Amino acid sequence: MPPTEPSEIPVLTLEAANALVPRLNLVVGEQLLRRQEIEARLKELAEQLGHVPESLSEAADDSMQVKKLKGDLLVRVEEYERGWGPLDEMGAVLKDPRTGLVDFYGRVDGKLVWLCWKFGEEEVNHYHALDEGFSGRKAIAGGVRARLLN
Repeated sequence: MPPTEPSEIPVLTLEAANALVPRLNLVVGEQLLRRQEIEARLKELAEQLGHVPESLSEAADDSMQVKKLKGDLLVRVEEYERGWGPLDEMGAVLKDPRTGLVDFYGRVDGKLVWLCWKFGEEEVNHYHALDEGFSGRKAIAGGVRARLLN
């Protein structure tokens, strides 16, 4: 449930959100690459074991190669989890780690909304109500852009 008190959350203007896009591209791009590497190594581990493991903990009968893969995966997963930290510092909320979908709190006509950005977009060009998801995105154009820019 989203916070109800504006003082509890950072509410960004469109300019402030757009100023973060270059950094967002770097952080989210790195995270998407980390995720791909983790998924590739998980696939390799599953092939080595003959099944997808429930845990990355070492088992007594693990080969040295499997132990090495599990250790590597543990390190990569920790890096991946820490790697999302800069989004919090920017006031962003990660909505979909697979696609790099990120939202910021903003206001349109005094109403709290999500300013919506997806990895690869050059700027924040969409918004939606707090109770709507990606499918409810509306383009920021004309009058809405003017109301967000103050």
